[in-house]
Amino acid sequence: MIRSLAVLLCCLPAGALAASESWLVTTDLWGNPAYQLLTLARDGKRLSGELDGDALKGERTGNAIHFVVTDSRQQTYVFDGKVSGESLRGTADYPDSNNPKTRVSHAFTGRLLPSRPAGGPRVHDFTPTSWSNEFTAHRAPVLTVWPGDTVRTSTLDSGGMDSKGVTRALFGNPQTGPFFIATANPGDTLAIRMRRLKLNRTFADSLDGIVGRALTPGLAAKATELGKPVRWKLDPERGVATPENPTERLKAFTVPLRPMLGGLAVAPGFGSAPLSTGDTGRYGGNMDFNEVVEGNTVYLPVAQPGALLYLGDAHAAQGDGETSQYALETSMDVEFTVDVLHGKPPPSTPRVESPTHLMALGQGGSLDDALRSATQGLTQWLEQDYGLTLSESAQVLGSSVQYVVANLAGRSVGVAAKLDKARLQALRPSVK
Repeated sequence: MIRSLAVLLCCLPAGALAASESWLVTTDLWGNPAYQLLTLARDGKRLSGELDGDALKGERTGNAIHFVVTDSRQQTYVFDGKVSGESLRGTADYPDSNNPKTRVSHAFTGRLLPSRPAGGPRVHDFTPTSWSNEFTAHRAPVLTVWPGDTVRTSTLDSGGMDSKGVTRALFGNPQTGPFFIATANPGDTLAIRMRRLKLNRTFADSLDGIVGRALTPGLAAKATELGKPVRWKLDPERGVATPENPTERLKAFTVPLRPMLGGLAVAPGFGSAPLSTGDTGRYGGNMDFNEVVEGNTVYLPVAQPGALLYLGDAHAAQGDGETSQYALETSMDVEFTVDVLHGKPPPSTPRVESPTHLMALGQGGSLDDALRSATQGLTQWLEQDYGLTLSESAQVLGSSVQYVVANLAGRSVGVAAKLDKARLQALRPSVK
């Protein structure tokens, strides 16, 4: 039951219904931190509300709180604690998961979350001072934002270098974040609109390598000297990148700039290990999909309260698959807007929507596994948003789907299943 806790407390006179305050509480389950969202209202001393949809009753006397949660199996969870300023501390009495007739006491702590400011959506300017090499629920959020809010921030490159060429963090795709998205709960979907991706320096780094998955034995025998660093010059005014020290044959070679984020993820759920920022999963990660660009929207399933959004690993440009192991790795200024979608099953795979296409990103240990995941993700999208049966989806896919190799460079690989939205216009139900 325990995954997260946001406690709504109040300080109004007796007899008045409380305005909401929010707390994020961490419960220590035998050394495993767990987070859960709780809503509480106060009427005099009496407390009422819900914990993960389960009803609770309790009371608050001064700084002391006590409440009992009853789940769908009629098991009870008893919380006793004290509020001190913006912190909360106490014990939670749980039924033993192996013997419900036995009770086990666990410590919990909490921190006060900010209330939503008055007025409409806001723009937040956030300058990071530390970065994460994991996609994890256990890192303190750097900023709380609300649905509709926009964040302007920056990323490092995959080696931990900033816009001035100074190393600020450990190599391996260090991420900015996490951002706590208020109202996002497990089972919701987080929508991240990439509003602006702007290069903030004039160089990028790559390799002259070819990933092993793309090599035949014969080509691999010839590629033993590959893997050397390649520095690229970035020219935003012309919109191109060029090798800094090209060979004679590459002196006129240019690559159109198309800034993208290689890393974008929310924290995995309770019971799941943190992901390395080099890995991928259902919750995103080091996807290295070159459609995570300005103007597109990424959809990720929420598994923790507040979603806990991370972003990084900026690329000035990247071919399909990131076959050189590194794309054109650089730092970037990022502007994004978040929204939270409630009320329908979250996506089974990360989704990307452009003005013209739907794209479901499958990820797995092999291209076969990634292809299956992408196909499943796209059929789920067609069922949810267009009302198609599996037979109808099969007819649409068979006539119209495009498959793109998104990533070959990580421990897992990615395949995107794409559909042109113009072909689906007549299919969209009148009420979504």
